[in-house]
Amino acid sequence: MTIAIVDQGAVSDPHARPVYRPFPGPASKRIVVGYGFWIFLLSDFIMFSAFFAAYAVLSGETAGGPTGKQLFDLRTVAAETGALLASSFTCGMSALAVQTRQTGKVYAASFFTFLFGAVFLGLEISEFVRMVAEGAGPQRSAFLSSFFSVVGLHGLHVTAGLVWLTVMLGQIATRGFIPTTMRRFLCFALFWHALDIIWVALFSVVYLMGAAA
Repeated sequence: MTIAIVDQGAVSDPHARPVYRPFPGPASKRIVVGYGFWIFLLSDFIMFSAFFAAYAVLSGETAGGPTGKQLFDLRTVAAETGALLASSFTCGMSALAVQTRQTGKVYAASFFTFLFGAVFLGLEISEFVRMVAEGAGPQRSAFLSSFFSVVGLHGLHVTAGLVWLTVMLGQIATRGFIPTTMRRFLCFALFWHALDIIWVALFSVVYLMGAAA
């Protein structure tokens, strides 16, 4: 397919003939994947925004049950936050190692990323178990329903990220540092950093403000 393009010099020359050049065609796979992944991340942020809005509306609806100030253990939540932020650092190191094709550093940094992420999940699950054992399950009040929904949604994303990281390491081991694998690992790193940003908002809005209310 061709398209007519007139050179700049021909604008002042009415007798100039148009120059036909090939139509550039569709965008490369790298651009299409990057554009689609950013749309996915934005849609994820929109979904979390809806859950945040629901929590903001329902945070005071305790139905006579326990409040966040009575339930939240900020020391445990601080440990969760530290583990997740540490995993973000090691994830960034692994992404840099992928770009330079340093296999050993990729595996080492990814191992600590998985470890810190698993510690975060373990602490979060233990918190949920403790609250349910105290009679503060999601069915107790609208406040607890919204709390378990927004925090649990983030935990499900972290779980999916750990599975994704495991799959990526398997692809690197079997296929090497081909462009497709490197592009997928970069998408994972962006996803993991986005989860850290969301958790900082959760820590500030849900836990800190809830414990101070």
